[in-house]
Amino acid sequence: MQYLAIYLYMMAVGFVAAGLLASFIQLVSGEPMRFGLEPKSILDSIAGVLLRVLAGPVILMRNAWRGLKLQARPKIWFGVSAAIAAMWSLFSGAVCSI
Repeated sequence: MQYLAIYLYMMAVGFVAAGLLASFIQLVSGEPMRFGLEPKSILDSIAGVLLRVLAGPVILMRNAWRGLKLQARPKIWFGVSAAIAAMWSLFSGAVCSI
């Protein structure tokens, strides 16, 4: 039971860190983060990949929510996306808490 609480805490840390990063990038750039990369330079591409790795759960859940509400996708896709985002948040939460 104690391990479950630790996993949930790490998942929350990862999702909050991803949300803060995605919100900061949206504040600075004026548009939300997307998974697509625009190759400007090598340094920009590497920074973009690192940002998307850390902010990935928020991007994934935002896209899943839009798909559920606006595009009327089946609910199973939202569930699968939520499970992937939860595991991704757990891993990034473990990295962020080091």
